[in-house]
Amino acid sequence: MPLPAALTGLRIPVVAAPMFLASGPDLVVETCRAGVLGTFPALNCRTTEGFGDWLTEIRARVGRAPYGVNLIVHRSNPRLQADLEMVVQHRVPVVITSLGAVVEVVAAVQSYGGLVFHDVINARHAEKAAEAGVDGIIAVCAGAGGHGGTLSPFALIPEIRRVFDGTLLVAGAISTGAQVAAARAMGADLAYLGTRFLATRESLASEPQKAMTAGARAADIAYTPEVSGVAANFLAATVKAGTHGAMNLADEAKAWRDVWSAGQGVAGFDDIPAVADLVDRLAAEYRLAMQAAGADPFLR
Repeated sequence: MPLPAALTGLRIPVVAAPMFLASGPDLVVETCRAGVLGTFPALNCRTTEGFGDWLTEIRARVGRAPYGVNLIVHRSNPRLQADLEMVVQHRVPVVITSLGAVVEVVAAVQSYGGLVFHDVINARHAEKAAEAGVDGIIAVCAGAGGHGGTLSPFALIPEIRRVFDGTLLVAGAISTGAQVAAARAMGADLAYLGTRFLATRESLASEPQKAMTAGARAADIAYTPEVSGVAANFLAATVKAGTHGAMNLADEAKAWRDVWSAGQGVAGFDDIPAVADLVDRLAAEYRLAMQAAGADPFLR
């Protein structure tokens, strides 16, 4: 479907996904300046007041360009209401909700013209998101970093399209412009990239984490619930034995500090570029892939 008006100025159909402990103002600003949608999790700020400071800084630095924040809509997040009020106050253009599609949250963001994108890992969650009135659904497919699902995008995208005709995003092992083009060919409106932007100069991730991410391959990724109680993808070398128990946002930062999240998209790169250079590369690869598709000999 056509993109929402707020996103029609993007250079390429890419969202830099919000990454816990890795996405900060510099990463958001540089992705927005480069022509993709930059986002960050509200919980990357220790307080709601600090969250508001980040919103003020980002808006001042990106001008009119759209940006987004991620809100965890889960009973263990004690800051949800306060952070939502800050979102409304700052009129954040895009809000990405996780772990719950709540009508009241959707209505609050849409009240000022903001967009709500909700991430899902299966068709049942997509149905609930559609019922809640979200503007977009993010299909978090197999291979995505963090709390990803297990379904192939070839399976999940058509299932979502049966119940939802809004903006559709797809995540899962996307690291190149050609893969962005493939996501579009499968029926997605936007590609959702996290791991590729984790290994950039502007990321808040530590230099050892960036280096390990850039040097990893798909076999180095472990999908396990052993860290937060919910299955997620991590760099296998950092996962230690023992469970962290049920999800508890009060302990998440401690749990994820030394257990590094990454998706199978590590297989697609081995460098740590500046965001501007990375987006230039993605844009060139995207154009070449689309041109090649247009010249396909079976299009006759």
